Amino acid sequence: MDPRILIGVDLGGTNMRAGRVEGSLIVDHVTRPTSATAGEDVVIKELIATIAKVFTRETAGIGIGVPSVVDVDQGIVYDVENIPSWKEVHLRRVLEEQFQVPVHVNNDANCFALGEYHFGKGRGARSVLGMVVGTGLGAGLVLNGHLYSGANCGAGEIGAIPYRDHTYEYYASGQLFLRDCGENGAVVHARALRGEVAALRVFQDFGRDFGRVLGLALYAYDPERIILGGSVSKAWPMFEKAAREELKGFAYQQSLKRLVIDVSEEPQIAILGAAALCLDAMGERAIA
Repeated sequence: MDPRILIGVDLGGTNMRAGRVEGSLIVDHVTRPTSATAGEDVVIKELIATIAKVFTRETAGIGIGVPSVVDVDQGIVYDVENIPSWKEVHLRRVLEEQFQVPVHVNNDANCFALGEYHFGKGRGARSVLGMVVGTGLGAGLVLNGHLYSGANCGAGEIGAIPYRDHTYEYYASGQLFLRDCGENGAVVHARALRGEVAALRVFQDFGRDFGRVLGLALYAYDPERIILGGSVSKAWPMFEKAAREELKGFAYQQSLKRLVIDVSEEPQIAILGAAALCLDAMGERAIA
């Protein structure tokens, strides 16, 4: 088996996607709807069928990103977001029995960070923080060339940290636009691009709170690069100035001069990041 031929799987409540990754390229991929309200076994069978469509005898491993808490050592996923029947699924055991190759399971935000480190804007760095800014706010951390998940896969749950009268996620994710504007972030972004004052003001307020999240992340992790992903990240130019203004209060300004903050440009980073779980386990880097 070629250790560079890997399967990456992005499991979500709406769709599940699988791709075969050779080197740094996805050479085959498939997407199918997830029967999110069905029983546990139904979703497992769908997942196996999806992987089977891209699996070959040369496949060396399978990586899976899931929107849930994961027992990384055992490959058990708990309380998967938007799949109610998945309360405790021994996913690694099931898939290793089915495909007879190593399987690695982790949180989707961790996969995003690892994907950027191996295949995206984090290439060449030793420490990368991947921040997923969508309907929620999560992060994954690569330290000294390896994914750091924490003891309970919770190392990047910065959105859950208390802030003001709620949490950082409440103020610095797409939830804010739905709550305060009654519209999703993409609609508000479009309004801001047209120069609508109210929309621009929303992004300015958002940027100040997001700047505080960035400061928190810098104090906690001190990464070389912060890569933004998720739907709200596309509007980064709308709130970057306010966020950087907020960072003027960060204690270590010399560190900011070396920090790179960028936005992911790889549309298939979820699949690539899941496949990168296998590279991380093998202690290898992706081939350019």
